[in-house]
Amino acid sequence: MADDRHNLRSFRSRIIVITALGAAQTLAWGSSYYLPAILADPIAAGLGVPRSWVFGAFSGALLIAAFTGPAVGRRIDRRGGRGALALSNVALATGLTVLAAANGALMLFAAWALLGVGMALGLYDAGFAALAALYGRDARGPITGITLIAGFASTVSWPLSTLLNDALGWRETLLVWAGLNVLVGLPLNLLLPAPAGSAPARRESARSIGWKPYKEMFLLAFVFAAAWFVTGSMAAHLPRLLERAGATPLQAIAAAALIGPAQVAARVVEFVLLRRVHPLVSARIAALLHPVGAVVFAAVGPSAAAAFAIFYGAGNGLLTIARGTVPLAIFGPEGYGERTGLLAAPARMAQAFAPLLFGLLLDVMGASVIVVSAALCVASFAALLCLRAARPQ
Repeated sequence: MADDRHNLRSFRSRIIVITALGAAQTLAWGSSYYLPAILADPIAAGLGVPRSWVFGAFSGALLIAAFTGPAVGRRIDRRGGRGALALSNVALATGLTVLAAANGALMLFAAWALLGVGMALGLYDAGFAALAALYGRDARGPITGITLIAGFASTVSWPLSTLLNDALGWRETLLVWAGLNVLVGLPLNLLLPAPAGSAPARRESARSIGWKPYKEMFLLAFVFAAAWFVTGSMAAHLPRLLERAGATPLQAIAAAALIGPAQVAARVVEFVLLRRVHPLVSARIAALLHPVGAVVFAAVGPSAAAAFAIFYGAGNGLLTIARGTVPLAIFGPEGYGERTGLLAAPARMAQAFAPLLFGLLLDVMGASVIVVSAALCVASFAALLCLRAARPQ
């Protein structure tokens, strides 16, 4: 009976952590990464700067997140994730407030620099590290759980930002998001318990790992950089790409709207069917889904635009989980936060430059640029085949 009560309490605690962190992640993504899609035009018009400057500032924020990510991971390894995640809400709220008060390019870039720090402290990599610090090798289920919840971030935040912008204006919309970070996100992140074990023991065990073992780390860094280059490219250019391939604007928009549901559906499949197989198997499947969708699209034509979007969205949904579960399965929980921060750095840099580079290729190559994104995914699959399913000694 005592064991049953302990297991029940443990299960309830884990559900609270997953729900709270998943909701906090939804808010963090919605108030940072997904903002430019809705507010870039009104911000640019309000500040009297080109729209490209807003996305340039956003790219700068992604680079800041890339460079600060390993330090954030080391902090979480040593102290747990509650402090870093709570601090992310303060950083995001401050950046949003500065952006709401911006009167020119200088404050625009300063605000996004603060938001970049907030993203390093509060998005998936920090959340995954916090769960690894709490649950060790058993963090795969909670990682999948928070991605299931936060997978709806764009679905919730885009309509909300649009509604607030139409009713209040872009400055007031930013202030609402800032208030939500303080009043909702901060309390949610503070619900996280402290990791087991004494703080000095955690600091002693969380020695710096660096890029060792080099082969596995470099292979995974390439996999995630290639995957997030494709993600950044599709996020910015998918409707345009489909139209260049012959789809009507309506077909392109309808297909793009299927990406979010496909991501969530794939994560449900991972949680229900794939959780008993090694994460590398799930990652390899994910890497092939985008190329399979590209082949179907090339063979069938514009009428397969929806199928291509579904294949891409499903692969992206699984790769988001793999970003957290594969390093945990290969390397174990020791130094997990630092490792994921290092692995995320090239991925975030690739994501920052992807819209520009892929856009240039799209202008030159037209719809055949899909070969580039598919080839990157095939190369990722080949790299994943070079990784062992067992933890390297």
